[in-house]
Amino acid sequence: MLELFFGFAALLVVTSLLVVLHKNPVTSALFLVLAFSSLAGIYLLLNAEFLGMVQIIVYAGAIMVLFLFVIMYLNLQHDVETGLQIAVRRGIGWLTGVAALLTAALLIRRGWALGPANEQLPEAAAGNVGALGRTLFSRYLFPFEITSILLLVAMVGVIIIARGRTKTAGEGA
Repeated sequence: MLELFFGFAALLVVTSLLVVLHKNPVTSALFLVLAFSSLAGIYLLLNAEFLGMVQIIVYAGAIMVLFLFVIMYLNLQHDVETGLQIAVRRGIGWLTGVAALLTAALLIRRGWALGPANEQLPEAAAGNVGALGRTLFSRYLFPFEITSILLLVAMVGVIIIARGRTKTAGEGA
C-alpha cells in the first residue's frame, strides 16, 4: 500500500512539473489530466472514494474539457511535428485501443460487467459517500442549488459571448 502511495505521489510530482515546463499547451493540459488522475489514486488509497471519483469526473473530465476548449479557442500556434512523432502517437493509440478492447472482453467473459442493475447496498456499506450525500442534500441543499444556478448562468454567458464574437468575425470578412 505504501509503495502505491509513493508511486502515485512521484507520478503527481513529475506530471505537475511537466505541466509547468512543457511548451505546448495541449500537451501540458494532458499532463494535467495525468496529475489529476494520480491525485485521485491517492484519494482512493486514503479511503476517500467519493473525492477520488469526483477528482476524475469533475477535474480530469469537465475542467480539462473547458481548459482544452479555451486553448483551442485562443488558437495558439502549435509545434511542427515530424512523421516519426505522428507514427509513434498513432502506434501508442492503436496499442491503447487494443488493450482497452482486451480488458473489456476479459471483464465481460468473467461476468464482472454484468450484474443486478438496482443492487441496494446495506446502510453500513454506504460509508462516507452516504454520509456526504445526506449532509449535502439536507444541510447544504440551498448552497448546492445556488451553485448549480450560478454555473448554469456562467455557461449561458459564455455561449452568448462566443456567439457574439463569431458573428462579429463573420461580418468583418
